[in-house]
Amino acid sequence: MRVDKYLWAVRYYKTRNMVTEACKKNQITVNGNVAKPSKEVFPGDTVTFRRDQITRILKVLDIPPSRVGAKLVDMYRKDETPAESFEHLELLKLSKDHYRRTGDGRPTKKDRRDLDDYHETDSED
Repeated sequence: MRVDKYLWAVRYYKTRNMVTEACKKNQITVNGNVAKPSKEVFPGDTVTFRRDQITRILKVLDIPPSRVGAKLVDMYRKDETPAESFEHLELLKLSKDHYRRTGDGRPTKKDRRDLDDYHETDSED
């Protein structure tokens, strides 16, 4: 099965076109080699790709006949992504929420002055 069709079938990408674009940007590798969308994957292959700021590592267990339901995905792949990657993503989300919550609008004058003070003390070091 083609790598673009496989990643679409196991629900890592919403459309095959999105997988094709990722392949064109050299973001998907099969067994350590950069893959074109037409690269064939077989059981036992390792597929590595970066999505949502996480480098995911998949082991191909079997080839699905077509796009499968979310409950059946584990029959066709084994996710070998390290847990540290997911912890890093959580930290990133928390750090973004710390300063300004979504929907709070533009920074105020006070926020701007605080940023300027921070940059001035940072450049003096």
